[in-house]
Amino acid sequence: MTSTTSFSALPDNKPQIRHIVNIPEQIESEVHDQCCIYKVPPHLLKLNVEAYTPYFISIGPLHNDKPELKQDKQKQRYFHAFWKRLSHKQCLALSQYRVYLEQNREKIGNSYSKPELHKDENFIDMILLDSVFIMELFLRKANKSEQNNDLMFTTSWICKMTQRDLSLLENQLPMFVLEELHTRVILGDNGTKENCLMFIELAFNYFEDYYPHKSSQKVEMINNFKSCVNFTDLIRYTYLPRQIQANVNPSQQFTPCAVECVLRTATKLNEAGISFEKVQGRSYLDIKFEKSRILSWFLCFGCLPFSRCFKSRLQIPHLKVDQVTECVLRNLIALEQCHYSDQPFICNYVTLIDSLIHTQDDVELLVDKEIIVHELGSHNELATMINGLCRHVVVSSNYYGKITRELNEHYNCCWKHYMGVLRSVYFRDPWRFSSTIVGIAVFLFTVVNFLRVIGVFQPKY
Repeated sequence: MTSTTSFSALPDNKPQIRHIVNIPEQIESEVHDQCCIYKVPPHLLKLNVEAYTPYFISIGPLHNDKPELKQDKQKQRYFHAFWKRLSHKQCLALSQYRVYLEQNREKIGNSYSKPELHKDENFIDMILLDSVFIMELFLRKANKSEQNNDLMFTTSWICKMTQRDLSLLENQLPMFVLEELHTRVILGDNGTKENCLMFIELAFNYFEDYYPHKSSQKVEMINNFKSCVNFTDLIRYTYLPRQIQANVNPSQQFTPCAVECVLRTATKLNEAGISFEKVQGRSYLDIKFEKSRILSWFLCFGCLPFSRCFKSRLQIPHLKVDQVTECVLRNLIALEQCHYSDQPFICNYVTLIDSLIHTQDDVELLVDKEIIVHELGSHNELATMINGLCRHVVVSSNYYGKITRELNEHYNCCWKHYMGVLRSVYFRDPWRFSSTIVGIAVFLFTVVNFLRVIGVFQPKY
């Protein structure tokens, strides 16, 4: 018995999607390629909503729907003050700047993770008012004589809250919008003006409280400055190691993440003979592991004066933690997760500090070494804050991969581990070192004397 099966002929052309499932043929991308100002991802937002939300003033469209944050009167007051400082030619330039905003409405909207916001009829008015407010704020910050009778500077909480709000990832204007305002209006048509700071200098000056270096490094960093997309990115730039700030391709500094990238805690590393050393004049991220290949095998001599060559030293820049530190770090982490996934400098730094701190003892060790100074209620509160920063943070590369491997190799070396225990018990400081030497001398003298008494050892005089 034979059976025949009939098949329907396949069409020559590729079928359309709507013939299979009812979805649109074209779907807009979730974010535009020009996007640089993001809504914080939900998995990070739910950990600490307040860290990403402005308290006092909204900038840009993402929080403009909250009447309590608009501060329209203050922005309008600053707009009038800014208008008064302008010459006739500069006033004309400001009117042309509004035309520039209209012409670049879509480009500005594409800078946000919700590009449809630029279709709002009040979008340009909002961008103009916020831009002028920031410019006037920065100009007053640079000139102390203009701060008199200004609540934005004379009232401490308003000053600090405004500075904090302008650093938040969701509360930003694109940097090119502000730079264009400064170039067109403040500097003028020729692009230069005597006794007038560049916009990036004004921005650095305003966020000086978040700046981790001395003023000498600040000048060098401004000279090496290339570009930033917003103020959150600017603050991130100040955290980067100085060699990275001048590097064209920082992605080359990373290594793939691996299991061995997990560090031991600070107390465990200290027990293995690793000394923690505070350093000044570096960025927060400029961490180094210094050791001598041969002399570091004799860690017990590290307590002697002028004997740093015997130590294995983990050099960590001094970190000051206050009530705003968590907010700043969380927004920098969110920026990297959204915009710099291939260059997670801040994420790697926080992960490294998190690996060192598990308990109150770890915090006490780092505080005693003056590596961390904090204004929180207790050491436990600091440990909880640090340990919570890395939750749900995903990275695929590590800037500290080489340092981590070297630290783990040191910790896993039995001889260095034993030498570390020997140093911590008998050679912790010069006094204990001298007591140990005296004890050894007394012990040897006692043994020799005992051998001489029983006749085993007869010295020849």
